[in-house]
Amino acid sequence: MFFKMKQIQVSAAIIHDNAGRIFATQRGYGEMQGGWEFPGGKIEAGETPEEALKREISEELDATISVENLIDTVEWDYPTFHLTMYCYWCSFENGNPTLKEHKAAKWLSANELDSVNWLPADKVLVDLLKGK
Repeated sequence: MFFKMKQIQVSAAIIHDNAGRIFATQRGYGEMQGGWEFPGGKIEAGETPEEALKREISEELDATISVENLIDTVEWDYPTFHLTMYCYWCSFENGNPTLKEHKAAKWLSANELDSVNWLPADKVLVDLLKGK
């Protein structure tokens, strides 16, 4: 029997600083709690991926970001849904991020990217970043 898998579209911020480090966050809730990811979230009806990203970062980290450019779109099948993740280079415009939904966050240099347990779809992007 064929059934259509739930589709989820999200935007992810690959936030970098002047030292070339990448900002990673650890999920504090849900079935993927404890896994590391690039911050962001679901795209709501009527939003562009960039608008969703700015809203999600404001809600999750109480920070404002500058969305620079699309790096890649990751397609990933999790057991219960299909994820489409629009991944953008970003930088913080103001303020220090405050964790509102995440358990932890850290800045990772290129050689530290493998030091955390990335969620599978985010790992695809990490591998792409390491190839650059």
